[in-house]
Amino acid sequence: MTAHLTVLREEAVDALAVRAAGTYVDATYGRGGHSRAILARLGPHGRLLALDRDPAAVRAAQALADPRFTIRHARFSALAATAQAAGVARADGVLFDLGVSSPQLDEGGRGFSFRADAPLDMRMDPTAGETAADWLARASEAELREVIKNYGEERFARPIAKAIVAARAREPIRTTRQLAGIVAAAVRTREARQDPATRTFQAVRIHVNQELAELSLALPQARDLLAPGGRLVVISFHSLEDRIVKRFLQAEARPPVPERLPLRASEMPRARMRIVGGPVRPSAAELAANPRARSAILRAAERI
Repeated sequence: MTAHLTVLREEAVDALAVRAAGTYVDATYGRGGHSRAILARLGPHGRLLALDRDPAAVRAAQALADPRFTIRHARFSALAATAQAAGVARADGVLFDLGVSSPQLDEGGRGFSFRADAPLDMRMDPTAGETAADWLARASEAELREVIKNYGEERFARPIAKAIVAARAREPIRTTRQLAGIVAAAVRTREARQDPATRTFQAVRIHVNQELAELSLALPQARDLLAPGGRLVVISFHSLEDRIVKRFLQAEARPPVPERLPLRASEMPRARMRIVGGPVRPSAAELAANPRARSAILRAAERI
């Protein structure tokens, strides 16, 4: 099993500009790398609220005995309600570390990876929602094709969807090895060093967990939670996530000007956020220590 290495840990905490007495939200606790780095910079009156939709991550967080720290089992779309219930009215920083974690990939029974044979679950929260196997059993060929094409950016989505429908007519698709084999037989060629099933597994995981929808719902909640001068920091791992984050921050950094309404310069509305610096990627040293960080990109903005 691969040890969990926190991606862009120092860069993320630097971007948050942690103040000793501030209040912060780590929206993806994972195994606590970012949370511990934030706590190391907080003073005795600081506070950190952490969220995770994965019960295993919540259990890991409960071992972190620190009176300044609170953990809650919640998904992104419940950010505002969770903060309110925890007594956090305003935050000085909110951090998102998107995607799947190393423990989720390496824990065979979760079904996130095709490298070990396991039940096709793929839920980040195994206590709620539909499994990947159940969705594959009921989705139409058109829905399969659209999900694999749009979320996996897979150019062979059509033959893969057709192969899944044909395979499930013979027997239920219940394991990661079954799905990986079906995809491998349907894909004619693939990039060097990439398994044929990589994009399909990504697509199914994103769909089952509604990851992009959850992110789109959470970003405005994070903005509204921030106090003036508070920072929003997001680490994403593929282009679909990063596109949502980039467009959101760009839109927030522009004044909301009503169309065809003449305004004096003094009447112009102000932007709600300002982008802080440019995109940050892992250093060569971090990539050498953790190849899984290769696609990570960090973006930050400050509430005005």
